[in-house]
Amino acid sequence: MESLDGRDKTILYYLDMDSRQSFSELGKKIGLHKDVIAYRVKKLQEKGIIKKFYTEINNEKLGYSEAKFYLTYQNVNLQKKQEIIEYLVRSPYTDIVHALEGQYDLAVISSEQNITKFYDIWTDIIKKYRDFFSSQVFCVECISVTFKKTFLLDEQRDGREDRVLSMVRPQDEKIQLDPLDYKILELLSSNARIPTLELAETLHIAINTVNARIQKLIKNGVITRFTVHVDWPLIGYRWFKADIVLRDIEKMQKIVEYIQQDPHLLYRVGSLGYIDLELTFILNNENQLFQIMEDVSSKFPDVIKNYKSYSITKTHKFYGADFWNR
Repeated sequence: MESLDGRDKTILYYLDMDSRQSFSELGKKIGLHKDVIAYRVKKLQEKGIIKKFYTEINNEKLGYSEAKFYLTYQNVNLQKKQEIIEYLVRSPYTDIVHALEGQYDLAVISSEQNITKFYDIWTDIIKKYRDFFSSQVFCVECISVTFKKTFLLDEQRDGREDRVLSMVRPQDEKIQLDPLDYKILELLSSNARIPTLELAETLHIAINTVNARIQKLIKNGVITRFTVHVDWPLIGYRWFKADIVLRDIEKMQKIVEYIQQDPHLLYRVGSLGYIDLELTFILNNENQLFQIMEDVSSKFPDVIKNYKSYSITKTHKFYGADFWNR
């Protein structure tokens, strides 16, 4: 496991919110020279802590919905598990494949324009490996709120009050893009830090046109942020998810307002056909999740009926933003 000092953690915090900003801009926020920032970022990449810089897209703005498939193994050995994972990774339908520990064993995520397409994805998985799954859960994401990773900051730094980074909802206005917009998004999806000059030369257009197009994509909400893919287990963290069923659904907002102040909360999600409240945290161990849920339960007695939890142990596939090219 790699250890990070406070400055490296702060660099990751600001890169997570905007990985396209210059090292000069980043250095001003942290109080370091741009050359020092560049050196530290390079070291984080060499160690494998920073896996890639990518662009996060609001798929709802482009008319896509996101579905999640949760699968639980039965009667499988290690060889069969590997076969199933390789099959899901190779599938043209899948965007993300996570190995899990806890409530489920696998999470598969896909984005499609036509919701009936998810039926093809579902049957494609199940018809081949039905005998090796004891349960299969399918749901469509309806709202997703992303929070700043303020657990990376020390207590003296700001940024803890307004933690919301972005919100994605199905009722968001759909945006029509032309081929040039998609080409820009495609290049940014694989490298959020690609220089504007390189973008312009690759697309054979003026730099001003590139800048104007990117700013418009940000303004209309298609680009939610330029961010960074971090190997969290390498620095001692794992993603933990708590799926909560409430006794009183009308009190959900009070729980949400309370829990979203936790610096370790990454996402709040609501899905059609699933439980009442989905919370994703980034923590060092399962005991921390237990303490968080105990605290919430004590603050809101008789509101939570039950909850189940699981964690991501490994990400086998992370396709990135250009899901429209699958």
